[in-house]
Amino acid sequence: MPTDLTERLEKLLGTPRDGALLRFSLGGEYLKAGETASAAEHLRAALQADPAYSAAWKLLGRALEQDGRPADALQAYRSGITAAEARGDKQAGKEMTVFARRLEKALAGPQS
Repeated sequence: MPTDLTERLEKLLGTPRDGALLRFSLGGEYLKAGETASAAEHLRAALQADPAYSAAWKLLGRALEQDGRPADALQAYRSGITAAEARGDKQAGKEMTVFARRLEKALAGPQS
């Protein structure tokens, strides 16, 4: 369910303020509301505006994971790690590495 903040942010879509930060903010609000598909949509738009936005990659991975799409989430984390390393954002890179390893293990399934 959209919040008052979500509605205010949506009014800025298509205006000169529409950009990576606005889309990231909307993605975060939708994720908080449990609307993972809408969150992923806005986070992808943020990344189209700024492909090096490591925080958006991290949130996109979380949204996709919560949406039941672990393989897509893993790819988002991997892209985010690359973006974070290129930007020198060590903390975000480390966090996404941990998330990616966890997903890799889950996708590999139980080991015999």
